[in-house]
Amino acid sequence: MLCDFAVRLTLAPGSMDESHLRPLRSHHLTDEQIVVAVQIIAYFNGINRVADALGVDPESWMTLSRAEWLAGKGRDYLRGL
Repeated sequence: MLCDFAVRLTLAPGSMDESHLRPLRSHHLTDEQIVVAVQIIAYFNGINRVADALGVDPESWMTLSRAEWLAGKGRDYLRGL
């Protein structure tokens, strides 16, 4: 549930609305916990964009490229947006 939220926030931030908070709240996350989660997700998205813009190579343990991810699970996820 939180991972689905993070993926949507990462790939389609403009599509986010109140309805995307309901699953988090139904799992008893407080507003404060949701804010912290959003801040962490946004931080990593920002850092990744900086690294991409500067051509920083990913660490060797990062096995899937964006293209590989989109060809697999990412493709399936994007269909649902």
